[in-house]
Amino acid sequence: MPASKDTLNTRRDLTVGGKTYSYYSLEAAASEPGSELGDVSRLPYSMKVLLENLLRFEDGNSVTVDDIKAVGAWLKDKRSDREIAYRPARVLLQDFTGVPAVVDLAAMREALTKLGGDPKKINPLSPVDLVIDHSVMVDSFGTPDAFKKNVEMEFERNGERYAFLRWGQSAFDNFRVVPPGTGICHQVNLENLAQVVWTKEEDGKTVAYPDTLVGTDSHTTMVNGLSVLGWGVGGIEAEAAMLGQPVSMLIPEVIGFKLTGALKEGTTATDLVLTVVQMLRAKGVVGKFVEFYGPGLDHLTLADQATIGNMAPEYGATCGIFPVDEETIRYLTFTGRDPERVALVEAYAKAQGMWRDASTPDPVFTDTLELDLGTVEPSLAGPKRPQDRVPLSGVSGSAEQALTDMGSGTATPIAGSDDSIEPADVVIAAITSCTNTSNPSVLVGAGLLAKKAREKGLMTKPWVKTSLAPGSQVVTDYLEAAGLQKELDALGFDLVGYGCTTCIGNSGPLEPAISEAIDKGNVSVAAVLSGNRNFEGRVHPMVKLNYLASPPLVVAYALAGSLKVDLLNDPLGTGSDGEPVFLKDIWPSNKEIEQVIGDVLTPEMFKARYANVFEGPEEWREIDSGSGMTYMWNDGSTYVQYPPFFEEMKAEPEAMGDIAGARALAMLGDSITTDHISPAGAIKKESPAGEYLIEHQVRPIEFNSYGARRGNHQVMMRGTFANIRIKNEMADGKEGGYTKHMPDGAVMPIYDAAMKYADEGVPLVVIGGKEYGTGSSRDWAAKGTRLLGVKAVIVESFERIHRSNLVGMGVLPLQFKDGVTRKSLNLTGQETFDVSGVAAGITPRMDLELTIHRPDGSSETVPLLCRIDTADEVEYYKNGGILHYVLRNLMKAA
Repeated sequence: MPASKDTLNTRRDLTVGGKTYSYYSLEAAASEPGSELGDVSRLPYSMKVLLENLLRFEDGNSVTVDDIKAVGAWLKDKRSDREIAYRPARVLLQDFTGVPAVVDLAAMREALTKLGGDPKKINPLSPVDLVIDHSVMVDSFGTPDAFKKNVEMEFERNGERYAFLRWGQSAFDNFRVVPPGTGICHQVNLENLAQVVWTKEEDGKTVAYPDTLVGTDSHTTMVNGLSVLGWGVGGIEAEAAMLGQPVSMLIPEVIGFKLTGALKEGTTATDLVLTVVQMLRAKGVVGKFVEFYGPGLDHLTLADQATIGNMAPEYGATCGIFPVDEETIRYLTFTGRDPERVALVEAYAKAQGMWRDASTPDPVFTDTLELDLGTVEPSLAGPKRPQDRVPLSGVSGSAEQALTDMGSGTATPIAGSDDSIEPADVVIAAITSCTNTSNPSVLVGAGLLAKKAREKGLMTKPWVKTSLAPGSQVVTDYLEAAGLQKELDALGFDLVGYGCTTCIGNSGPLEPAISEAIDKGNVSVAAVLSGNRNFEGRVHPMVKLNYLASPPLVVAYALAGSLKVDLLNDPLGTGSDGEPVFLKDIWPSNKEIEQVIGDVLTPEMFKARYANVFEGPEEWREIDSGSGMTYMWNDGSTYVQYPPFFEEMKAEPEAMGDIAGARALAMLGDSITTDHISPAGAIKKESPAGEYLIEHQVRPIEFNSYGARRGNHQVMMRGTFANIRIKNEMADGKEGGYTKHMPDGAVMPIYDAAMKYADEGVPLVVIGGKEYGTGSSRDWAAKGTRLLGVKAVIVESFERIHRSNLVGMGVLPLQFKDGVTRKSLNLTGQETFDVSGVAAGITPRMDLELTIHRPDGSSETVPLLCRIDTADEVEYYKNGGILHYVLRNLMKAA
């Protein structure tokens, strides 16, 4: 990492508890003659963090004094076109994205060796933590041994992947692995890994600076609730950050979200965050920072703040951050952080003007909006987008409308039962996801609701698959201490694992009789989950209606059994006394919840659970991982394969060229998610990926998921655009991963068509609508796109992370201009396309030309905005991708 030239003489000392730290003072920078920074005290908290980063890494090259001055100019204009190089303190990975990241690093070592370089150069320069949380599936549920069985199956399925990660743990420096069964990465980050203020030894002094990170999961923003600036990036961008590359970004617009008042009785942090998501989506904050301020913060717990920060990807922002205050200090202390570090956090925040209290003036923002917390009402979101908030009173109507829109199917008897599966029946009720399981108030609320339901004699409906998958082992401790785990167990909410489970599509199979009834009647059934994502085809392939809800409402819908039940007016069921039982009869009060939390939750729980966080269970410790600087690839593995990205890579990049005679591989609508592009869930036997696995002697029962097989490009490229709910407008109405090969017009799987085009030497483009690439920070959505031969993606607008990932893989992200769309151009997919202007040289956000050649011989040319947004991204694209750029730079440096 470059040492700071400190041109503005900002380095100062800070003594805390008898220990002296060095830091880069914002106040000193502002007071230095010629700095032109102005009154930095009025900067938003997030901008202060960025400013400190620039001061600390000012080297006259990647960061200049003019970059620092641009932050002062931001105060005047509240926006900027200035590109800066930002260096986060650390990187956070989860295993679905972490395995391919480590595969890439291992492949880069091999590529560097072939180019004559030193493989040791491929080593993380920043601390990296990989938390294994995405692999556990809900195979077993509703029994006391469900957790044990699911863990056994997890290790059975993922032995190859886990052995590979164990190798990475020993082969790479600065690389730690949190083993399976510990928790969800964002909750582990919040409760243990994050420090708010980071330190390192430099020239014999301890330098203090803000804790910052990037993560390979879009919900990295959860730690924003703890005042840690971080956001999700693609795996390839994270790999570059590990290897010392700065994150290239424009100085962002910062939207201030003022909170006033307090939540009223009966509302939860989940209701609040769904309201915030809806408001910010309507506002339009894609690519912007969101920062929360105002007196309402005094009435939120840090867990509430983390819930709001978690869903920043759902409201479209880069981050959703809160400043440091007394609640930050209380939380750090309560979760067992080192007292010396806690004291440093408070002293550093106050010294840097990063501390908030009642007397703090409101920062300057690009724009603002406001919410009175007292107006928040109980809510869910669905049936297929997290921003589509529905008040609890309107859920039955929302479900009825969804059934009208998608078709309801026919009620079908369940074999061996007196019950039937009806349209809008809830077949999955899952307490899942770090979004909510990090918050004791909603978990205790769910437990108390279960207790009261049991006292009334209510039981879960028999067709509902129930599960409890907390993001931390501490949750189990306090639920058991309060006597509430047994109440949840009695309703089928037994512990199934510590991981993401249903929220990411690892919901596991439904009972065979339930699946058969759904399939036979083509019944549109529902899931209610306490997660953050409910996109089509994500939660379970058989479930069409998916609603996000607080954990207490998840339990309530498991009791009701159907979205058609109006929880505010209809009974949940009949009690043991023969009387109807309503939600209001069993809903716990805020006072009851607070009483339980105060009685049972202790700092000792956090200290005990995180004392040996990197040790893992016996199954993990017994894995034989091998050793060595480079990985011994196994050609027979169906989990980990040497990727083709660096094959035939030369020391110098080839010249860029225009795209000529391209065909459309797919023509897609609005809000195409990374789940549509690169699904994480189940692999169908009849799909190209399923056929590949069967050819390699893998039985369908052992397919695992796409997410678990991201270390194998052969599976992943076959799974690209393979979501069962994707609708390609070229495929003659056939749903799923199909397209029409041209010019013969044959409808076939997208993978098969792509391979046919490759044999014919035909380049490809993908055409789409608004918000293309919404959702998870899924690098395989870009990697798979490239491996299918796609040279450019042409859409109306991109979501932030996916656009960056496309550039990082050498795929051109292009945007229609001036209201032009695929529809206004009357595109059918029968055309061929030329993109010109590339060969003459790319500059950030330049115009290129798209020429459309129609089957009747006519042609039309329209301008496109090239969404390569920064000068660094130009270099990445020239090199064929960010990792190729890094490799070549390492070679030159050597």
